[in-house]
Amino acid sequence: MILYGRNPVYEALRGRRAANVSDVWATAPAAREPWLARLQPRIVAGEEIERRCGSSSHQGVCADAGAYPYDSADRLLAGSQPLIVALDQIQDPQNLGSICRTAECSGAAGVVIPERRAAEVTPAVCKASAGAVEHLRVARVRNVADFLADARRADCWCYGASGDDDRAVAYDAPDYAGSGVVLVLGSEGSGLRPRVAKACDALIALPQRGRTESLGVSAAAAAILYEILQQREPSLDKSP
Repeated sequence: MILYGRNPVYEALRGRRAANVSDVWATAPAAREPWLARLQPRIVAGEEIERRCGSSSHQGVCADAGAYPYDSADRLLAGSQPLIVALDQIQDPQNLGSICRTAECSGAAGVVIPERRAAEVTPAVCKASAGAVEHLRVARVRNVADFLADARRADCWCYGASGDDDRAVAYDAPDYAGSGVVLVLGSEGSGLRPRVAKACDALIALPQRGRTESLGVSAAAAAILYEILQQREPSLDKSP
């Protein structure tokens, strides 16, 4: 996997793939940055970097980081009261990357994605996550509904985000503290599939006050994850 962009390469050097980062290429201006200069990258033209990584958004640096190390869903569930994000057929790499970035920043144990008909961790996802995927555990599963059944057996509560379902309660109504939590987010167009929604303990929804039909999935993930975080860590509430 050829990573590109300053943050993805920098975080790969600090994350779980650090030992796998081999060749690094940089333009002369980018190579003057102290963290990059220490690596003694191969100095090449920007066109060469774009050719290697296949993107013009390389910011003057790319690196060979090897295959992405997916984790196991069982390991995510084995933690104490884990906070996990499960994605049901999210296909846009930008959305996957943004959600992974928010999940890592909010302290989630990891993200679960399906093996088929969904975005996987690619260089574009690494770029969209600003390198957060290098510190976040991402697991691939055959079936999201089956994973949710496993999560419930592991004493986790599963909450599916569904703004167009009459059964949904307000996103801040559940008690997210004191147990493991799985937040389930559906695809950009059709939302949660029926079997996945049925596998959840409850459906939740964010309020809609404007005229736009729906909130983007990455924005919804951020709003809900930080509500969960605030409930699980009440000291974060700074209001008087």
